[in-house]
Parts: sequence; C-alpha cells; structure tokens
Amino acid sequence: MRMTLEHYLAHKTRYEIALWTLFFLVNVVANSLVSGLDAARAGIPLSWWEPWVWEGSSGLLWALLIPAIVTFDARFPLQLGAFHRAIVPHLLMTLPVALAHVCGMFGLRALVYNALGDSYPWSNWWPEFGYEYLKDFRSYFSIIAMIYLYRFVLLRLQGLAEFVGEGADESAAAELSDRFLVKKLGREFLVKVDDIDWLQASGNYVNLHVGERIYPLRETMTAIEARLAPRGFARVHRSAIVNLDRVREIIPFDTGDGEARLGGEIRVPVSRRYRKELRERLG
Repeated sequence: MRMTLEHYLAHKTRYEIALWTLFFLVNVVANSLVSGLDAARAGIPLSWWEPWVWEGSSGLLWALLIPAIVTFDARFPLQLGAFHRAIVPHLLMTLPVALAHVCGMFGLRALVYNALGDSYPWSNWWPEFGYEYLKDFRSYFSIIAMIYLYRFVLLRLQGLAEFVGEGADESAAAELSDRFLVKKLGREFLVKVDDIDWLQASGNYVNLHVGERIYPLRETMTAIEARLAPRGFARVHRSAIVNLDRVREIIPFDTGDGEARLGGEIRVPVSRRYRKELRERLG
C-alpha cells in the first residue's frame, strides 16, 4: 500500500514510536561499534558485549525519557514570542532528565554485568556525573531540536490554515470568516467552514479534519469554539468540536461519556460534560 500523508496522520503515534525506535537503534549500533574500535585502538581489554551494554542502556533510557520530554515541551513550548520564559524551565529540566538517565543507565549496566558474573564499578560518582551531565545537556537539546524540526516538516506537508481576512479590518474579517485559507508548500487554497467534519486540539494547534485531510490552525479551542458555534459546531470534549450536520449517532458509555459517530466511520469522543448539551442542540 502506498504511504500517503493522510494514512500517516491517521496512525501518527505508531509511526512516531517506530521512528524514534529506529533512531535509537541506529545510534546504539553505530556508537557500540565506535566504542569497541576506540577501545581496541587504545589497547583497552574489553569483552565483545561491553560496548553494546553501555550504548544499549543509554539508548534505552533516552527512549523511555522521550514521552516525558515531549510532554514537558507541550507545557513550555519554545515559541518566538515567549522563548525567554520557556527556555529557563527547559534548562532546569535538563538536571532531572540527566539524573534519570545516568542512574537508570548505571542500574541497567550493573544488572547485566552481575548477570554475566562480573561487576560494573563506578568510582568518583560526582565528577563522573558532571561529565555525563554535559553530554546529557547536549543530548536533551538535540532531541528538542529534532522534535521541532519534525513538527515543522509535518506542518509544511499538512499546510497551515487561518481564517480568510485574518489581520484585516473587522468588517472584512466578519464577511469572509466562513472560509479558511490554507498555505501548503507554497500554494494557497480555500476550505469552507461547512466542509469541516470536526476539529481536534493538538498542542498549540487545532487540527481541522476535512474528509481524509487534516489542516493545522494556530488557534485555541476556546477561541475557535466561539467563532464556529453560530455556524453549527459544538464542543463535545475538551479536545474536540464537531460539525452538527455530520453527526449521525451518539453512543453512550456506562461511564457517562460517549462518542459521536460521523459519516465515513469517524468516531469522536464525547465527554459527560458536553453530552447533554450535544443532544439538545441536535434536537
């Protein structure tokens, strides 16, 4: 099956996990080979498995720390307008990340060495940690840079949306705000509000779902809810707004929550807080 952007976005979490896994596997293999060669050149006696344990434990810990780093960055995004406020929390975050990485890495190495009938000594803990912290500081911001580069490429491929008339005088914006202007890879085209099936919160953006296509809009859910409510849209979840004309069925769950089923087998979560209001608006 040919990979399409829509297919990728529909399974984005799985593909992102696969990409990070591949990235760390490649790094572990490359670094293990280099460490073994360096030890051989320096005449340091090593068992063949030792460089693999060193690099494998480091790579595994970084992989486990990725969700925490992504979550923290969502709380303190490095945006141009607020960079000076966000960079300080990120600088402070490098310390607990380095502690978790170094302690976890040491623990894994000690377990493997003990299992193989050897020991993994670590003398001069504080000087060694200082050295590891400097490496982890660099690795932390390298990961942050990769996250932002990935997001930039993904947004460019999807195309950024904005209300037509954004930035113009209020009368022009009011007259033309029933459409979105989508800028994608140097091209511009219009998307009607009525063509949107539902909207989903995604970090600092709101994703517009139009059929199988998704367009990011830099806006808050509260602001866009206020603009779209008069046009037949309703908030159904803290992270979802639906076009009422697209709702075919509401399925209640025993928990009090539920889901709205739209055309094309689209399922949108409906929280208990919004379910009653949704039923009333649907009549």
